[in-house]
Amino acid sequence: MKRGMMFFVLVSLGFPPFHLAAAQQPKKVSRIGYLSSFDRSGESARAEAIRLALRERGYIEGQNIAIEYRYAEGKRDRVPELAAELVRLKVDIVVAAGGIATARAAKNATETIPIIMVGQGSDPVEAGLIESLARPGGNVTGITSLNRELGGKRLELLKEAVPKVARVAVLYDPAAPAAVLDVREVLPAAARALKLILQPWEIRTSEDFDTVFAAMGKQRPDGLYVTPSPLMANNLRRIAGLALKSRLPSVSGHKVFADAGALMYYGADQAESYKRAAYYVDRILKGAKPADLPVEQPTKFEFVINLKAAKRIGLTIPPNVLARADRVIR
Repeated sequence: MKRGMMFFVLVSLGFPPFHLAAAQQPKKVSRIGYLSSFDRSGESARAEAIRLALRERGYIEGQNIAIEYRYAEGKRDRVPELAAELVRLKVDIVVAAGGIATARAAKNATETIPIIMVGQGSDPVEAGLIESLARPGGNVTGITSLNRELGGKRLELLKEAVPKVARVAVLYDPAAPAAVLDVREVLPAAARALKLILQPWEIRTSEDFDTVFAAMGKQRPDGLYVTPSPLMANNLRRIAGLALKSRLPSVSGHKVFADAGALMYYGADQAESYKRAAYYVDRILKGAKPADLPVEQPTKFEFVINLKAAKRIGLTIPPNVLARADRVIR
């Protein structure tokens, strides 16, 4: 049958021409699961960074992607449940924000759906999430935040900002693997080099802070180090207030710690790390396998000093330390 006659017959029978049929095919909408161990308000800026970075790559929410947001609100036992929920929704990718524990919960929920980890956390190789940074080998890839290397640097900056500091209280959540590693290995090594005495304090629930700070005063620390974890992240303003009340210069790896009223923050530029997650989403949606996408380490870091907090505790930051800050809150 000639092409013209075939066209006529198909149209007569109710079949649209091929080029029109193709145009009428609905665009595929990829579903991305966003799994966070933090609360919605604390995570909103980072989630927005990913959304905007995806838009720059042509992925627009409501058009060609749909994002399912799930927040554990700092409740660790909810993370596995939320991960399983995203798997049941058959999302195409899970972005696990909040460190190793969140990524592990996602990995325990699925061995096939690609997982992109981002946020604070310990070594993903040691945690058993990936085989190596260069070749992850499974369904997990993403960005790791080098907490181990940064812990000692934070103590060093605290010592430089407060030369007279000798005893540093360390708040940590014993259920957070990265925080436990900090307390047992990373910080003691740095403290010895800096001639500092560490005073570790466990925080298991939000109700522990007032009690711990009251008991902490009896040991007369000169400074405060807050290890990164979801529990700490969801109580940063409270911690900062208690530190000011106790006249303790403090440092942490939580991005908004200084903004919450505490003295200093030092860590990887999380905005850049979260934006970088969009690169992984793009590559995977275009067919790349997470097993073949190397895990990246941050290349940009931030040092923030809050001079309002310094003034409230009667501290003068040395000019050479102040000059190194990427941002100063006045």
